[in-house]
Amino acid sequence: MRFAHIPDSPSLLDRASDRREKVDPTTADAVVASAGAVLMDAGRLVVVPAGGRASTSSSVYLGSFRGRDILAIEAEPGLVEASGGTLVPLREAFSGLPRDPEGAAELELAVVAVAMIEWQSRNRFCARCGNPTEPKNGGWMRLCVTEGHEHYPRTDPAVIVAITDESDRLLLAHVGYHTAGRYSHLAGYVEPGESLEQAAHREIAEEASLRLEGLEFVGSQPWPFPASIMVAFRARAASADLKVDGVEVTDAFWVTRSDLKERLAHRSIRLASPGTIARTLIHEWYGGNPMEDAGVADA
Repeated sequence: MRFAHIPDSPSLLDRASDRREKVDPTTADAVVASAGAVLMDAGRLVVVPAGGRASTSSSVYLGSFRGRDILAIEAEPGLVEASGGTLVPLREAFSGLPRDPEGAAELELAVVAVAMIEWQSRNRFCARCGNPTEPKNGGWMRLCVTEGHEHYPRTDPAVIVAITDESDRLLLAHVGYHTAGRYSHLAGYVEPGESLEQAAHREIAEEASLRLEGLEFVGSQPWPFPASIMVAFRARAASADLKVDGVEVTDAFWVTRSDLKERLAHRSIRLASPGTIARTLIHEWYGGNPMEDAGVADA
């Protein structure tokens, strides 16, 4: 089972890197982003047409989308109000946009817009000498105005693993920084000098004292919180005996499909948000949407 929000086909956005320095920003449509949020209205992404906004001090050329040039621009006073929309946190957009091709297209634009506007705001000064930087190459590079150092966007990979035991029970875990009752898979960042697979083995051993077998790549999802990509695996635990670290992971347990349905029906747990690769992994293991089977609202 694969949802449209998990991109596994060619991009709907032509990034047109060869045109980044040639496009006139005043002729391009725009997606509005600010502080990890994107402009939406009535559950849809707002695309502000060229001529429908004042000039903005921060923009990134995203590319060509359905025959139109499109930018990411930073929300400025009056722009949000004039659009009639609201800045919605990207995590909410993941679950709020429809699960259809149109929603997938809008989410793709939202993700890259939030990621690039966030990168621009974090790199106004040179990390090597501390002097100001200015945008170049359509916003995809920032140049130190004093020493000429070039700075480019980076993506930090993280791994997430759907783990089952010999009885095909799924491991669900709660991490301390999630909202109360929210359970998902174990995950963590890749460290320098290790492969994605090595990171998966290390993270699971550190967080739950489990040894993995049959580690298998599933897919990936852009995760700009602020600048990551979530790389998903599935694996089998060599033993069901687990011990959480008690620091990052505060609780974990194995569930059968009927156990999961019952816990959801009693509202004792909540799952990873709809539209995330974490939720997709749960659906693939379950064989459908356990929220629907439990008769509870999906959120």
